[in-house]
Amino acid sequence: MNLHRCLLACMSILLACASVRSQAQAPSATEAQEIAAEAYVYAYPMVIAELTRRVSLGVRGVPMNQFDHRRAFPDANFTAIVRPNADTLYSILWFDLSREPLIINVPDSAGRYYLLQMMDMWTDTFDVPGSRTTGNHAQTLVLATTDWKGEIPAGALLIRSPTSMGWIIGRAQTNSAADYANVHKFQNALTASPLSHAGKSYTPPKTPVPADWDVRTPPVVLIDRMNADTFFSLFAELMKVNAPHVNDNPILHRIARIGLAPGRSFSFASLPAEIQQAVQAAIGSAQGTIKRGLMSSGVRQNGWRTNLTGIGTYGTDYRARASIAFGGLGANPIEDAIYPTALMDADGQPFSSDRRYTIHFSKEQLPPVRAFWSLTLYDQRQLFTANPINRYAIGDRDPLRLNDDGSLDIHIQRTSPGADKEANWLPAPASGPFSMNLRLYWPEPAALNGGWSPPPVKKLQ
Repeated sequence: MNLHRCLLACMSILLACASVRSQAQAPSATEAQEIAAEAYVYAYPMVIAELTRRVSLGVRGVPMNQFDHRRAFPDANFTAIVRPNADTLYSILWFDLSREPLIINVPDSAGRYYLLQMMDMWTDTFDVPGSRTTGNHAQTLVLATTDWKGEIPAGALLIRSPTSMGWIIGRAQTNSAADYANVHKFQNALTASPLSHAGKSYTPPKTPVPADWDVRTPPVVLIDRMNADTFFSLFAELMKVNAPHVNDNPILHRIARIGLAPGRSFSFASLPAEIQQAVQAAIGSAQGTIKRGLMSSGVRQNGWRTNLTGIGTYGTDYRARASIAFGGLGANPIEDAIYPTALMDADGQPFSSDRRYTIHFSKEQLPPVRAFWSLTLYDQRQLFTANPINRYAIGDRDPLRLNDDGSLDIHIQRTSPGADKEANWLPAPASGPFSMNLRLYWPEPAALNGGWSPPPVKKLQ
């Protein structure tokens, strides 16, 4: 009797699955192209995160579950992460919690502003231990999966990651190259090891880097070159070990209609020829959607776009998540930093390196922050550009020259504005277009509630 019931139950499940499959089958070519475009936008952040992880492992050679401490600011040769900063020294860790939790020892920062942004593989931020949230004192963190059960050291803080793999970007305030040695002391005491090795010496095993990984091409370039088969096949494999979020069911039902489902490999070759063509054709339109999303995100004022929603944690706003992954992978939640972006001047014209610009901050209009602020320039690759003084950002930790009334003028151009103005010079590329980001770390309420906005970038005649 029990066996009979078991067989009936199995048949019922099989019939239900068959029914679901039949309902999800055979979209038209037009509908398949729409679904594939949605799937691409949904998948983009996790795929570019994986490509970034590969570059980090392949170029830097630091194993998984270990901090890779960047000892100096990035320069014009840095291509691993789009729109990097020259404000903080990074301590980057890619984690894999599938075997056991990770224990992280954080030293007392002695008042230095820092944060440890923790992201799952979908690039959503799930915690940010640091100065703003947990304070500057020494602390012990235990990072585990959502289903892990076990004991943690007394006084430790348990943090659960929605995915078994993910990324920590540690940022420590760095007041110019002269401050490197002080930050290095903090970094050296910031350590990670498996929980089973807590309090013991630990030598991490090397993480193998497959020969077919392209670790030399910038991830944002590499992902643009992927065809539909390569892109969606990689995404499907990543979904096997990094579960979708609990509120993703509607889009998961949609993309199942073109053969994408959690826990299953993707077979592009098994799709009908007209569906293959439609899925491939969706890539271009989806990439356009992502790039337009970056251009239109946030509120525009004085030529700047400032996004005060949908940064760091995205819910089901997949376009916002993908656009940030394209234009600012690893961006902080707004409570930790906001990133007003200037893509054009006060007249609505794109920035060009053959022109000269200036930004005038009145004394009352200087960026309101509890930590610090900076202005960073990027070339058309969204990377730092080579320049005569190797300056990629300028801000309140630099020896800026204020005007007599306390106001500030910053000069943006490719050639020196003159010896008396070089302290306030942010060099533009030798050629081509560019863009800029203001960064306000630990912004004050005025910056978060719309009471403050950056002044316009004016073209000089």
